[in-house]
Amino acid sequence: MKRLTMLVTPEGRWVVENSAEFLAALGDPNPDYDSTLFAVKNLGFIKFQIVDNSVIEIELHPQNVELPALLAVQQQLLSSQVKLFRIKYFEISWKSEIMVSSELAVSRLSELCSPAFAPPCSNRFIAEPCEYATLFSKPENPLGLMAQKWRMSFGSFDPTVISFAIKHQLLSRMMVVGVKPRRKDPVFRFIGDGFKWLETDYQFYGIGESIENQPDKEYGIWVAEFYKSVARTGQPRYDIIRAAIQARPSQPGLFMTRYERLLLPWRTPSEEVFVTLSSKRLDDADLAEAEAEAADSPTSSISAKSA
Repeated sequence: MKRLTMLVTPEGRWVVENSAEFLAALGDPNPDYDSTLFAVKNLGFIKFQIVDNSVIEIELHPQNVELPALLAVQQQLLSSQVKLFRIKYFEISWKSEIMVSSELAVSRLSELCSPAFAPPCSNRFIAEPCEYATLFSKPENPLGLMAQKWRMSFGSFDPTVISFAIKHQLLSRMMVVGVKPRRKDPVFRFIGDGFKWLETDYQFYGIGESIENQPDKEYGIWVAEFYKSVARTGQPRYDIIRAAIQARPSQPGLFMTRYERLLLPWRTPSEEVFVTLSSKRLDDADLAEAEAEAADSPTSSISAKSA
């Protein structure tokens, strides 16, 4: 049986098993133990094997995997012609799963490596999580249209995403944020002109700036954590947001807003992940309906309090 074995370092570099590059990354030139198993289980390496050009086997300890390594493996899977994948991962013991498409394998790796995310606490901002799947039963909801586009594109970003948003009048209330593995803070790539609480010309000079560097710094730091979580896990996030935002430093007072928010992660040809924000302002009637649906969601804090 012919096997090609590679490993991905925590920094996302590919090295051949037992090569000089691997031993240098391991930090031990003469290991007298199973160096590959040690690197995978303790150092966050990912083992990648191609068996007879028909099966790809991936071995990892999800708790220790860093984002650059995860993205490197996912990009390799998506470019592969192989159709059968075996994922072996360590929890309390080793477990194994079989996948029959690269998309399923990529999604499962994201789930395994996603850390538990607790929304940051704030007195001025509240995020009420909703069930993402409910959007597919709401054809009248513009957020549902973007969710369908994401699913039909298998989460791959291309120019049709923007043209789709323009066609369905979604671009005004849309943002695109870039998240890179080696950069801690997400940056703006696009800001729609419907976000009037921002500085008048922020849509232009904010491009390329850290998302934390908004007129309301506390709000920027708060929302940045959600973008980083969505980029890392590769999973959508759908929330109801209540926020009291300092709209402009030159003006006193807070801008009170309530809106639905859908965050979607998109793969790009580079290592950067795009996270799109699609949002919809809520009036009192919309808010009451949305909160009633959120209360029925198993992920909702409203539901938990009721129980």
